[in-house]
Amino acid sequence: MSPSSAAIPTRCWRKEVPEVGWGDFRLIATRDPAVLIIRYDWRNNSVLFVHNLDETPREIAFSAGLPGEAGKLLINLLAEDHSHADERGRHRLVLEPYGYRWYRVGGLDYLLKRSDIDTNTTGKAPYPA
Repeated sequence: MSPSSAAIPTRCWRKEVPEVGWGDFRLIATRDPAVLIIRYDWRNNSVLFVHNLDETPREIAFSAGLPGEAGKLLINLLAEDHSHADERGRHRLVLEPYGYRWYRVGGLDYLLKRSDIDTNTTGKAPYPA
């Protein structure tokens, strides 16, 4: 990761990644206790953050935790190293010490997929409209 990547103003991230402020989050299972993976979901869109919390490099494999084709493509929000899942739907990453990757799940057409209201996994609003 480029050190200058982290210097992007917070106000830009609020507009670019509303899933963090408005959405629900899920921890994604990993076999390595030094790696934290969080997926935020809001209005049919998701972002996924992967963090190495250790001073040694880590190699990990994980699934984005979404059904079908939704989690097969991860678009890196800070660099050009995007991730394509293997035939089993798993992504493989090597993280440098204390490294991180921030991804948009499924591509950059997220505005086209955004729902008008929040829905749960059954497709229904979690509260009366």
